[in-house]
Amino acid sequence: MKTLRLPLCLCAVLCPFFITANAQVKPANLFTDGMVLQQKATVPVWGCDKAGAKISIVGSWDKKAYTGTADASGKFIIKINTPAYGGPFTLTISDGKPVVLKDVLIGEVWICTGQSNMEMPMKGFKGQPIIGSNEAIVASANKNIHLFTVPRGSTTTLQTDIKPSQWLEASPESVSNFSATGYYFGRLINKMLNVPVGLINCSYSGSSIQAWMDPETLKAFPEIKVPAPADSIKDKSRTATTLYNAMISAVYGYGIKGAIWYQGESNYTEPAQYQKLLETMVAKWRSVWGIGDFPFYYCQIAPYDYAQLPPYNKGGKYNSAFLRDAQRVEADKIPNSGMAVLMDIGQQGTIHPFHKEEGGTRLAYLALVKTYGVKGFSGVSPSYESMTVKGSVANIKFKDCVNGLTSYLKELTTFEVSGADKHFYPAKAIISGSSVNVSSDQVKEPVAVRYAFRDFVVGELFGTDGLPVSSFRTDDWDYNVQ
Repeated sequence: MKTLRLPLCLCAVLCPFFITANAQVKPANLFTDGMVLQQKATVPVWGCDKAGAKISIVGSWDKKAYTGTADASGKFIIKINTPAYGGPFTLTISDGKPVVLKDVLIGEVWICTGQSNMEMPMKGFKGQPIIGSNEAIVASANKNIHLFTVPRGSTTTLQTDIKPSQWLEASPESVSNFSATGYYFGRLINKMLNVPVGLINCSYSGSSIQAWMDPETLKAFPEIKVPAPADSIKDKSRTATTLYNAMISAVYGYGIKGAIWYQGESNYTEPAQYQKLLETMVAKWRSVWGIGDFPFYYCQIAPYDYAQLPPYNKGGKYNSAFLRDAQRVEADKIPNSGMAVLMDIGQQGTIHPFHKEEGGTRLAYLALVKTYGVKGFSGVSPSYESMTVKGSVANIKFKDCVNGLTSYLKELTTFEVSGADKHFYPAKAIISGSSVNVSSDQVKEPVAVRYAFRDFVVGELFGTDGLPVSSFRTDDWDYNVQ
């Protein structure tokens, strides 16, 4: 088999230019003992050697040799076919001197990306706990869940590789330091499918979405400053392109089933821009990965009082409900995607909800239902579908709630209704099957309805399956309309 081509952004970072004539084959740092390869797929393996070296790759599952040649700069990319799940196997990469990777599993691989609520480890941040994590960590040993954390990095230029790291088998020690959202997601996938699961955590606390995007893509957003190669980085996690350069670009192409994403808090002040950025980023990632529209599931940011953060903005577009609404809208716009709603777990005093299991589990529900076709339970939160008005009552219809809605017998207090004056008043809301009737004595002719549309709020409306309904608005009015 001849050497295969992958997207230029990946090829550009595979090898240092100083590979010598005496070099031995060196897999990229993502390929280590204990790695998990995506099952029943054609997956690339890449690395460096001396220019012109003849390289073979053999998996112990079928003993078939895949061959290629290192190019003039020493880089090689060879695609191999994987079987149905199993292992452990070995993977031998050789130019005459073999490098043998051991304990290789074949299964389902997911990349876990985003900012601090994805990065937050099972043990919690200092002084910021995760409820139930200690019990989960104690019981976490599992030979069929392997974890890889991409080390933090932030640069203005593409890097040759990610910093060295290691695939680790799930154990109390490895799980305690791994993404809680990612782990809870993978744990349920493994339990339900009974196949090995590999999780790649590629996240950075405080990161903005534009930091995960490449310079070429960001040309469509001239308002975003892209640093020049010689520029200094004042904010390592929020400077455009810097995390793309140092972290994600060297992971692109690795065989995955899909991605989970928990990010948006750092972009809450620009909801309209974020909506376009998210859609554009996903399209770019899929294009560069080269495996089609792979599943992309993400957490909606949880309610939180953002006015506590400098510069203490409040009201208008600074109401984070607008960012949540941008994320809600994108769930219908991005193909093969889904959003885990977290309206019931937000906390006014911390941007890092103590309840992380809900986020990871709801992401897993989406994957199990939409990607793996598991039936018999609900995986998608009910969401706003349409509004009709009859007299002074607005009827709000929801989709994805065939078994109806519930407030658990509590009064609904966070619906608001507006007339043509664009002034919202507290409304009376009554559940009727899969819809809610909304009215107010102060609004004779309803024009728009909003639900839980506040910076911090506790969700009150759920599907009968227990999945919360996202905050939403039926209008598209200016952000200053409250």
